[in-house]
Amino acid sequence: MLQSSPCFLTPKSLRPQFPLFVFLPGMDGTGQLLRAQTAGLEAGFDVRCLAIPPDDLTNWEDLAQRVVDLVKTEVRADQDRSIYLCGESFGGCLAMKVAALAPDLFDRLILVNAASSFNRRPWIGWGAQISRHLPQLVYQWSSVSFLPLLAAFDQIAPLDRQALVEAVRSVPQDTSIWRMGLLHQFEVPVEQLRSLTIPTLILASGKDRLLPSLVEGYRLKAALQNAEVVVLPDSGHTCLLETDVNLYQILEEHEFLVEQS
Repeated sequence: MLQSSPCFLTPKSLRPQFPLFVFLPGMDGTGQLLRAQTAGLEAGFDVRCLAIPPDDLTNWEDLAQRVVDLVKTEVRADQDRSIYLCGESFGGCLAMKVAALAPDLFDRLILVNAASSFNRRPWIGWGAQISRHLPQLVYQWSSVSFLPLLAAFDQIAPLDRQALVEAVRSVPQDTSIWRMGLLHQFEVPVEQLRSLTIPTLILASGKDRLLPSLVEGYRLKAALQNAEVVVLPDSGHTCLLETDVNLYQILEEHEFLVEQS
């Protein structure tokens, strides 16, 4: 059961001896779409997924502060724990806001097809304007019909496909419009990005049909001091649901894991 404000979903078994891995989800806000990666990540992390209630209309600043407060609560008993912050799509934008707000709190930053390029797809903004005026049933149909742009379905297992459909359907029309408005307004000043020294891994899908994630990945790399781009050449926007994408293995291969004392 979700609380009335953004909260962390916790796994069945906590792993306080491992680094904390905080995942910030896409625009659905459910936190459920990390499901394809959870088992792999739990081999080396204590995983938390942010869940944003479907009726939540929090602005960027308050949402970022809420995440910082939740993280600080998690590590209160062990201030020396390594903390990884990972954001996908909408969550990638939020992750940049969070990192800029508390740059010394995190040891690693991971951005997965960050939606910071939203304004370079004007037709999405037009769609948001049109969706304001759609009847509820038409809106629900249109949101599902949008999915082929969001996901490479042939690379996603059937159960994960269904989870994606359910997650998209779970977002009320007003909330979807609000979150698209947030993406339209999104900005982290270049000087703020340049001031971040946290090691950053940027995952960019080569076949993202929704956003220009590859171009955006290299733009972010140029803006950040200590970033590396990992290209997923055959992946779509929701790459973490794809059966051939193993996030933990990617972190290992790119030597992005903090050595534990």
